[in-house]
Amino acid sequence: MKSKDDGALRPRRATAVFVARCGSGLAWCSRKIGPGIVTGASDDDPSGIATYAIAGASYGYSLLWVAIITTPMMVVVQGVCARIAMVSGQGLTTAMRRVMPLWVLQSLVLLVVAANTLNIAADVAGMSSAAELVTHVWSGAWALGFGALLIGVEVFASYRLFASIVKWLCLSLLAYLVAAFVVGVDWLGALRHTLIPEFRFDRGWMATFVGFLGTTITPYLFFWQAAQEVEEEREHGRLTVDERRGASEAEIRASRADVTSGMVYSNVVTWFIVLTTAATLHAHHVTIATVQDAASALRPLAGPAAELLFALGVIGAGLLAVPVIAGSSAYALAEALNWKAEGLAEKPSSARPFYTVITLGICFGVAADLFKIDAVGMLFWSAVVNGFVAIPILIGITIAGNSRELMGKWRNRRGSNIWMVITVVLMSLAAIGLVVTA
Repeated sequence: MKSKDDGALRPRRATAVFVARCGSGLAWCSRKIGPGIVTGASDDDPSGIATYAIAGASYGYSLLWVAIITTPMMVVVQGVCARIAMVSGQGLTTAMRRVMPLWVLQSLVLLVVAANTLNIAADVAGMSSAAELVTHVWSGAWALGFGALLIGVEVFASYRLFASIVKWLCLSLLAYLVAAFVVGVDWLGALRHTLIPEFRFDRGWMATFVGFLGTTITPYLFFWQAAQEVEEEREHGRLTVDERRGASEAEIRASRADVTSGMVYSNVVTWFIVLTTAATLHAHHVTIATVQDAASALRPLAGPAAELLFALGVIGAGLLAVPVIAGSSAYALAEALNWKAEGLAEKPSSARPFYTVITLGICFGVAADLFKIDAVGMLFWSAVVNGFVAIPILIGITIAGNSRELMGKWRNRRGSNIWMVITVVLMSLAAIGLVVTA
């Protein structure tokens, strides 16, 4: 008579072993994809993709080097935001209330929410137009479908489910890396322009340069990064501020690695978007204004595969970024107005104002697409508002990061402060340049 354990001693089939190993590999990847990677990936939203595509199509490889300088700036800024949340146990807005007048902070938050709403509208327009290009189904139907899906997932699903979905959507941006190898690229020329900065002092190039910076370093990333660090703490059972306050050396190291990975990933994707459009659209003197223009123009130049990959990347990026942008508005507003219940871990019935902000933000994006409001105009004004608002917020983040009372031994180091100052200076020049070149 065979024992119950005999079956366990039998060698498993190759298929079963392969499936088991794939499952363990996916689980490992899911554990390694943290708030920093999600935040970095969400920076390459459809509006950002449009900006980078226009940069490549209009000026070729000449702006590739910008992705190199924005990488350390994003690493430092997002790292400070993450550290503030981990050490204080609170979101970014709550932390900055201790170093900034409340009325100033609330005014800035309202401007951020307005800019985020315009950004969501531009993103929904980009997603729906890309989906229409691939499927030939009316973009309005796609906008309604995307809006219902995003509200359903972010408002009515659990935070654990939402986080797991958002993590895997980060991989959709790999489509742009694949697309670069489908088209013909002058790799030596691209490397030269990446390592040697090039400046052109004509109005069009300067406006594109300013838009590049403004699209890459945006306030919604600051608030989302900090909020997700707090949500991660809640997921580990630390429900009160006192339980979350403080961070160990290992936790800070892990957060630093996560943020660095996310920001590098974001800028690598940015670099490949500029590369792909420069190698195809610029080389054939094709002018574009939207992501739909970029995707459709790739078909005759690089084949249907490049067009499909580009369009799918836009859709995946939008599904990732829109919940992040809407969520950052809700977090910032909830902390600025001191709402009692806030966060994606809360149920809709107990955090109605928080989820109302998310719902209205996404609904406005859908309505803007249905009524054919100018997506390029919304993107422009979103960049203008973000460009100006980012400056005082960055100053507030720097002050909070250097606060002995708030941060203790985890105050900013000299290198972080230097990069924060560089970022503030460049963003100030970008804000001024955006108005002048407009």
